[in-house]
Amino acid sequence: MGAMNAPSSPYRSGFACFVGRPNAGKSTLTNALVGTKVAITSDRPQTTRHTVRGIVHRPDAQLVLVDTPGLHKPRTLLGERLNDLVRSTWAEVDVIGFCVPADQKLGPGDKFIAKELAEIKKSTPKVALVTKTDLVDSKRLAEQLIAVQQLGAELGIEWAEIIPVSAVGDKQVDLVADLLTKLLPEGMPLYPDGDLTDEPEQIMVAELIREAALEGVRDELPHSLAVVVEEMIPREGRPADRPLLDIHANVYIERQSQKAIVIGAKGSRLKHVGTTARKQIEALLGTPVYLDLHVKVAKDWQRDPKQLRKLGF
Repeated sequence: MGAMNAPSSPYRSGFACFVGRPNAGKSTLTNALVGTKVAITSDRPQTTRHTVRGIVHRPDAQLVLVDTPGLHKPRTLLGERLNDLVRSTWAEVDVIGFCVPADQKLGPGDKFIAKELAEIKKSTPKVALVTKTDLVDSKRLAEQLIAVQQLGAELGIEWAEIIPVSAVGDKQVDLVADLLTKLLPEGMPLYPDGDLTDEPEQIMVAELIREAALEGVRDELPHSLAVVVEEMIPREGRPADRPLLDIHANVYIERQSQKAIVIGAKGSRLKHVGTTARKQIEALLGTPVYLDLHVKVAKDWQRDPKQLRKLGF
């Protein structure tokens, strides 16, 4: 990947995180850099809830990407907890990438996050990443690059780099990896070679089901949807060359009225969710899967500390 350093250059390793308002392209960029799907992506804002560490292995470095939820003004207890998670992550990483989509003007959400970034210690390098460049022409891209530079100047942020990137079009992804790597401290690898994430499989499976369930549903549903994998067990009595993994999972919503949206007419939507998720899970785990999904109501779980704990927040 990218330009190889001279053999004499020291090995570097460390943590980088991408920040930005919801739907700024953070998870897509994480997946492009790692080269496989480790973070849930959806065109619905606020889809990432767990801090996923994607690991980029290079001859000269190991870059560990921490994927945080989009920072936003919280409306619920869940929102507050997600924001706390973002801030605690920022305090621990070696470099921060501020993601701004090229196709949307800088708004209050971007400025809110940039102000928070300005408060972080000056010694943590900050890189501005203008994402989704495949959606705009060169004039619009130039305007956005200038706007990001000016925003940094206004708030006293000295960007280590400002990089346009398209994770979908695979433009400049290697350059982002090169530049982030240069900003890491010298050190030994933090994870074994070949590891791509330290997320437990059960959480990744739950996230893939959640991603499938979010596709094409009405706006009020994304925040109300949580998935818990109750168990993952190999089916007994299967021949060694034809294994089958049984996965039992619950999709939780907040209100009885939302059940029909998730299940669909005669169960058609839930069946589609199951088929889509199963393909992704089989690709992730490399084994055939039987996926058993149930939809349950956990009343107003986003505002209830006991329910949040039960659902893993």
